[in-house]
Amino acid sequence: MRLEFCTIASGSSGNCTYIGSDHTKILIDAGISGKRIEEGLAELKLTGSDIDALFITHEHQDHIKGAGILSRRFDIPVFATAETWAAMEGALGKIAPSNKRIVYADEVCAVNDICVKPFAIPHDAAEPVGYCLLAGEKKITLATDIGHVTDTIRENLEGSDLLLLESNHDIAMVKKGSYPWHLKQRILGERGHLSNVAAGELLAEVTTGKLKYAFLGHLSEDNNDPHLAYETVEEILRRKRIEVGTHLKMDMASRFRNGLKVEL
Repeated sequence: MRLEFCTIASGSSGNCTYIGSDHTKILIDAGISGKRIEEGLAELKLTGSDIDALFITHEHQDHIKGAGILSRRFDIPVFATAETWAAMEGALGKIAPSNKRIVYADEVCAVNDICVKPFAIPHDAAEPVGYCLLAGEKKITLATDIGHVTDTIRENLEGSDLLLLESNHDIAMVKKGSYPWHLKQRILGERGHLSNVAAGELLAEVTTGKLKYAFLGHLSEDNNDPHLAYETVEEILRRKRIEVGTHLKMDMASRFRNGLKVEL
């Protein structure tokens, strides 16, 4: 069975990812404007009418900004955990009752021929989750907005063919930067974001012969640089005898435009 993957936006200013099979088209998060999401879909030769479901990781604005308008405009069901719904519903505007869907961590739900499994992540949100998407023998996992790595995260990343993993910040840039101390504490805290070093170490742990692609995403605009993130993670992998380009392909998820489209 064929699976497609493409990030439409990834970063602290907005997140949206497309995953599709021959029969199902799904978005994970809609943290940019509806117009920009439609433009990203058009590059993939899709429209909003093609989208079967929208899954939300958590209620922060960079993950839900365009969710309400997309759901209303194209009659798209929106899936999120119960506490996420409670936290974001006011910001989305009116959603048709039939399009308000609840998901539960570790419980698989099916959208046509794609199975979607949410899993709990540590972040300063109401009830945040990452997602595994499975079709046949193929598995794509999205894990961003992670304050620290847990056994649950490791277990869900294992066996993936493609991984979108947060590489949010360089620790030294955060510490030396202009952010107020309370915001620095949030970013670096147990329910904040994953650093480049932590991303590299986690990727090294879960890289097996099955993992073909790794995308580094959700980079901070102020506390990171795409080249620095890539080089930091690549160096950690190299020390673990994992060669990028040989053992797996690695790329950056772009902030303002569609990233590389991959077909599994």
